[in-house]
Amino acid sequence: MKLILKTLKILPLLIFMTIIQSCSNDDDINMPQEKDIVQTAIATPELSNLVVALQVADGNLVTALSGNGPFTVLAPTNTAFQKFLTYNGYANLSDVPKAMLSNILLNHVIAGEVASTNLINAGSSYAKTSATGPQGENLSLYFNADTNVTFNGLSTVTNADISASNGTIHIVDAVIALPTIVDFAVANPALSSLVAALQSADSQSPSPNLIPTLSGNGPFTVFAPTNDAFAALLNELDPSGNTTLADVPAETVEAILKYHVVSGNITSTMIPNGEVQTLGGMVSINAAKLSITDPNNRISNIIPALVDIQAVNGVVHAIDKVVLPKQ
Repeated sequence: MKLILKTLKILPLLIFMTIIQSCSNDDDINMPQEKDIVQTAIATPELSNLVVALQVADGNLVTALSGNGPFTVLAPTNTAFQKFLTYNGYANLSDVPKAMLSNILLNHVIAGEVASTNLINAGSSYAKTSATGPQGENLSLYFNADTNVTFNGLSTVTNADISASNGTIHIVDAVIALPTIVDFAVANPALSSLVAALQSADSQSPSPNLIPTLSGNGPFTVFAPTNDAFAALLNELDPSGNTTLADVPAETVEAILKYHVVSGNITSTMIPNGEVQTLGGMVSINAAKLSITDPNNRISNIIPALVDIQAVNGVVHAIDKVVLPKQ
């Protein structure tokens, strides 16, 4: 009898625990699964053109971005894609060559998860995308978060940190074209003097067409003097500080700039040691120290934080001193 009473007392507890466990199992079953990057794009109306682009390119991009990741995707809006098509003379996404479209889309994909706070805390720098350039090198991506977060100086984040099961999406307002050497010079404020120098050289008649050349197929390697390097040169030429870049004859600027351009895509690990032919003449490179000695025995150093900036038509290494022809 006592055993029966004891069992009756325990039975309600067992039933209660069974109900709780059942509810818990139901919660597990009904728990919504977070969408992956592709599913999130499909569920976002303003990204429908991105979904179409991924399907049209079909270089296993849909499968890849549905995989484990993690990835960071810079997702252009429908309006951004329409502007891209109009600017490039395409009626629709199917008109864009598949290989080109695939590489452009990969230029919006960064391996790993990069939150907007990571970009803001960094301020400005370079990342590597999944797009490829000469010799299969991954293209660089310049970002600047001084005000809004922008990429390559032309695409701004409008909606950040959209979470997916395999990464993060940042919606952007422009398609990020495959960047050229000139594009990177224009995008980075620290290279604005180089852009001004290129414009000055090309102002001659006839023009040497340095900007069109460095925007063309290449590939080229450009040792790019920073703004500080150009300021130091002007002070070297005129210690009074009264000389500006505009005061230097355009033909002189052309001759100087040609000493910073080498044929081929030479990354920092491939820089040769010894005499190297530039478009202007010979310079001597110390591969171990990553330094360049010009014909006047002036030494320019490659800046470690601004090395291997990979464009679709070559690579840029920033330097701390302008290289000069023989004086």
